[in-house]
Amino acid sequence: MEPTTTLRPITAADVSDAQALTASFGWPHRREDWALMQSLGQGVVVEQGGRLAGTALCWRYGDDWATMGLIAVAEALQGQGMGRRMMLALMERLEGRSLALHATRAGLKLYSGMGFEPTGTVVQHQGAVSQPGLLPLPEGMHLRPVTRTDLPGLLALDRDAVGMDRTPLLAALLQMPGGIALARGGALAGFALVRRFGRGQVVGPVIAPGLDGARAMIAHMLGQRTGQFMRIDIPKSCGLSPWLLELGLDDAGSVIRMVRGSDVPAPQHAEMFALASQAFG
Repeated sequence: MEPTTTLRPITAADVSDAQALTASFGWPHRREDWALMQSLGQGVVVEQGGRLAGTALCWRYGDDWATMGLIAVAEALQGQGMGRRMMLALMERLEGRSLALHATRAGLKLYSGMGFEPTGTVVQHQGAVSQPGLLPLPEGMHLRPVTRTDLPGLLALDRDAVGMDRTPLLAALLQMPGGIALARGGALAGFALVRRFGRGQVVGPVIAPGLDGARAMIAHMLGQRTGQFMRIDIPKSCGLSPWLLELGLDDAGSVIRMVRGSDVPAPQHAEMFALASQAFG
């Protein structure tokens, strides 16, 4: 007799088992990484015979958007439609919103069949970073530490660059030390955040008015962490890849950004040069 398979909402009590599942695929998420992502989102799990065998999460941004990620199915259940079943359960809860996710090549067929369309490529760079040296700042700008009082300015820049209201995400990431701001006088022009993740630390999101500002903030962060394992996920089109390769951050592969519904409007004053994560967007 086949073990019973059930679908139910994810809870904080599932985090350890969910992390063990994704670790079995070689995903780098620590338990702490999973706990953060679960606390900021919603999701479902598949249980088979009382054991967790699949996960799928989503994060609501404002009234119009959500991203989806951490979609994983245990090897024993793959090919049985469990990924699709979890996706449909989430999409029912997200009815009326545009949806975005980042797909591996293996997931393209599933997501395409559910109405997602490719809109771009994201490249993952990682490695033990070498000293990038000082880079010139755009004229009239300077770097300073980010503080919690910067949240309104960060949210305004992020909405312009990303096209979504990511208030809960930015508020949570701002609690973690090490973020920096690109400022012109007393006004924010860009920012870059950093946090512990996986084998080391991840830089992102990085929001800047142009490539020079993005490079200056990233160089500042990496210069403080020479020799440490760092990760940064960037839109392929942003132009940072050749420079990151020179610094020792190897190309660890790419994923396809896919959208179901209307895509975000083009940014006006700031651009996203690094993602918060592939799941968060």
